[in-house]
Amino acid sequence: MSFTKLDYDLFQMINQLGDKFSFLNPLMCLFASQAEYVFYLGIVIYWFMKKGSHRRMVTEAILSACLAFMGSVLISKVYYEDRPFVSHHVLQLISHPANASFPSDHAIGAFVIATTIWLHRRKAGRLWLVLAGCIALSRVWTGVHYPSDVIGGAIIGALAACVVHRVFKRSSLALKWMNRVIQWYETIESKVWRGSALK
Repeated sequence: MSFTKLDYDLFQMINQLGDKFSFLNPLMCLFASQAEYVFYLGIVIYWFMKKGSHRRMVTEAILSACLAFMGSVLISKVYYEDRPFVSHHVLQLISHPANASFPSDHAIGAFVIATTIWLHRRKAGRLWLVLAGCIALSRVWTGVHYPSDVIGGAIIGALAACVVHRVFKRSSLALKWMNRVIQWYETIESKVWRGSALK
């Protein structure tokens, strides 16, 4: 059995769950189209907690996301795969442009943030990874990605997060520059808040 056939068979098995368990479709549509914003909101909240460790974590997440999405762009230029609904009759629960299917940017974004949080805060990170997994599953359930798309996206996101984390853990110079940028931002932030308080 070829990988393409296995990927499609697994896609069908997951996608057809939408017919068998249709009561879950609204939840899956929510995960597939809106849950990514929970990750962005989470990053903002962690940043404005104003703890140094949280701000270093958020900085790593942003740099990791940049690295991961750059990789995604390069991959999609070298290897193009149609969306499932372009090539097959599927149960498509959300609308989506017929652009490149591999890798899944939703999976990349969710897993790059979830993995970064997990590397810094194991307990909270597990919950974020579960949510990332739900997003990945929902993208297949709703008919806009193959399983290989979301698995590939998860690997790219997690790998980028691990590479960036390792760089800052091993390189005192990189860590020094990151702390300097954060301190520079906090200097500006304190002036802005102080100016707002005086008005």
